[in-house]
Amino acid sequence: MLERYGWSDTLQRQFASHATEGLVPARVLVQQRGHYEVVADCGELTATLGGKLAHEADDGGFPITGDWVAIAARSGEGAATIRHVLPRSSVFKRRAAGPGAPRAQLVAANVDIALLVASLNAEFNLRRIERYLAAAWESGADPVIVLTKADMCDCVEALKAEVEAVAFGVPVHAVSALTGRGLDLLQACLLPRRTAVLLGSSGVGKSTLVNAFAAESVMETRAISADGARGRHTTTHRELVLLPSGALILDTPGMRELGLWDADAGVSSAFAEIEALIAQCRFHDCRHLTEPHCAVREALSNGSLDPERWAAYGKLQRELAFQERKNDPIARSESRKVWIRRHLDYRARKKFEERDE
Repeated sequence: MLERYGWSDTLQRQFASHATEGLVPARVLVQQRGHYEVVADCGELTATLGGKLAHEADDGGFPITGDWVAIAARSGEGAATIRHVLPRSSVFKRRAAGPGAPRAQLVAANVDIALLVASLNAEFNLRRIERYLAAAWESGADPVIVLTKADMCDCVEALKAEVEAVAFGVPVHAVSALTGRGLDLLQACLLPRRTAVLLGSSGVGKSTLVNAFAAESVMETRAISADGARGRHTTTHRELVLLPSGALILDTPGMRELGLWDADAGVSSAFAEIEALIAQCRFHDCRHLTEPHCAVREALSNGSLDPERWAAYGKLQRELAFQERKNDPIARSESRKVWIRRHLDYRARKKFEERDE
C-alpha cells in the first residue's frame, strides 16, 4: 500500500529509528482543523496528534497533507496516533493571512511537481503567476503552469505566449476540462508514485482537474459566477488523491492572496534574467536609478526588460525585506537607522536649497 503512495528506500532509512519504538509509517491524506486521515499498510485510519508532538512542535512542525509520519496504529479501531513527522523533501509555504505577528503557513509537503493553476478568463494575471513561480521554486518542487478554461478564451495562444515569456523554460499547458483540450499532455506530467500539488486562486478549476484525471467526481465543484470571471471557492481542505494512473495529486483550497515567506532563492529563480542584469551593473550596491553603467536601466531603455516585470521584481523584493525586518529585530533596527539618515539628509538638502534661493 505505502509504495503506491510514494514510499522509498530513502524514507525507509529515515524511519529506522522510529521502527524501534514499535511505530509504523503512514502518509497524511487529509488535514482539516486538527483532523487527520492517514494511509498505512493496514489501510486508511483516522489519526490524532500524540501529546508530546502536539506540545513540542512549532508552527512548522505539525503534520500537513503529504507528510510522512510515524504512527502508533490501532487498526482494529481504524485509528492511530501520530508521534513523529519525517523530514520533508519539499514544502510549499506562504505568509499566513490575518493580523498579528507574521508567520509561515505550510500548504503541502513532499510534492514532486507544483501545478500552478491560473484561469484564462477576466481574472488572468501575469504578476500573480510570477508570484506563484517564486513560491514554487522555493518549495523544492518542479513547477508546471496550467492555464485552465481555454474553452472560454478567444486568445489562448497569445496569453500562453505571455506566460512563456516570464516562465523561462517552465512547461505551460492551456487546458479545458470541458472539452478535454490539453489534458493528455498535462496528464503525461503525472507519473506513478509521484506527487503533484494543485496551487492557485479560488475557482480556477483545480478540483475540476482532479475529477478529470480521476475520471470520476472525487472533489466537489461549482460553476463560475455569472459574469464568467470570478470563480467560486469550493475546496475547504487539503486532500491527497491516488489517481487510477498511479500518480498522486494534492488539491488545496484556493488562495485569495499569496504572501511570500522566506523566498529569496525562489524570487531569484523566477526572475533569473533580472538577477543576471543586476550582476552586470558596475557598482555592487547599484540602486538602478542614476548610477552610471547600470545594466538594468540600459535594458529598460532599449526595451529588452519589461518595465512591468521590473516593477514586479521590486515589489517582491520589498515584500521580502519588510518580512525580514518584522522577523529580525536587528534588521528592523538597521532599517530604522537608514530611514532616519535619509530623512536627515533630505532636511539638510532642503535647507541648503532654500538658503541658495
